[in-house]
Amino acid sequence: MKIRKTTENDFPRIMQIYARARAFMAEHGNPNQWGPRSWPPEELLHEDISKSLSYVCVNDADEVIGTFFFTFGPDIEPTYRVITDGKWIDDSPYGVVHRIASDGSEKGIGTFCINWAYEQCGHIRIDTHGDNYVMQNLLKKLGFVHCGTIYVTEDNYPRLAFEKSEKTM
Repeated sequence: MKIRKTTENDFPRIMQIYARARAFMAEHGNPNQWGPRSWPPEELLHEDISKSLSYVCVNDADEVIGTFFFTFGPDIEPTYRVITDGKWIDDSPYGVVHRIASDGSEKGIGTFCINWAYEQCGHIRIDTHGDNYVMQNLLKKLGFVHCGTIYVTEDNYPRLAFEKSEKTM
């Protein structure tokens, strides 16, 4: 597997991957994170691509099998400025992974994408819905620490906030 920036030519394929991810989440007890709003919206994905913040994971046959948003910098995620029921463990610049999804064709796509993002900066913050046990288990397996709760503007569901930093390892 390898990671590359998403192009507009990849757009139809990533829309297929997000549709599959919504169905997978609903089947695994998490129908509310992306399902009711058909998240993520097309406009946001086009914006991510145009800003070079969208990435795809491709297999050895160069087929797109996963996608995610990644950025890095100081205090880059506004919804992470307020955390309740805990605190962040590292105040240094961090990377953010959002909208991660795979087509399920190969084992380890999510792990590969998150590890790639971590290798870019050594400090990642990520959040997930309380019902997304698949992602929570993956993050814990990868050494992320649950730090508290954050709130997003898209809906009223709180999100579990996780962090991994080489400074604290």
